Amino acid sequence: MIEDLPLQVAGLRRYALALTGSRFEAEDLVQDTLARAVAAAASFRKGGNLRGWLFTIMHNAFISSVRARRAADRELDDDLPELSQAPTQLDRLEVRDVLAALARLPEAQRAALVLIALEDFSYSEAARVLGVPLGTLMSRLARGREALRRAMSEDAPPQLHVVGDRR
Repeated sequence: MIEDLPLQVAGLRRYALALTGSRFEAEDLVQDTLARAVAAAASFRKGGNLRGWLFTIMHNAFISSVRARRAADRELDDDLPELSQAPTQLDRLEVRDVLAALARLPEAQRAALVLIALEDFSYSEAARVLGVPLGTLMSRLARGREALRRAMSEDAPPQLHVVGDRR
């Protein structure tokens, strides 16, 4: 099990960044998750879903840290996640806008969206990771998607209308 942990780090980093909005906090959360996983390795079921187990540990660690700090307002870090190819300036701005809109969502909706859309978990896996019934997950997804759509349309630059020549 421990030898398979490095294969999961990239996904854990993406999820941690989506949860925390800060590269530094995300790295701390990943380290905390891996430390907890190593400490609890004996409780991992042989043949179990390692990825789901790790994401559950991370989600629970994140919730615990939020409750401990009671930090309601956190700013989104300007650092963007690493992309597979060099982005154009417009792409970079769009990614920044999506991350900013995602960060404004309630944590429950943000976590559900990231697990399904970014980490490609099935609905049932994501529900298990978050510790909620499947219907609750689907409700959070629907509300999160709609809120993200609204946020992105509010952030869109106003459309310019060209007025015809009045000769």
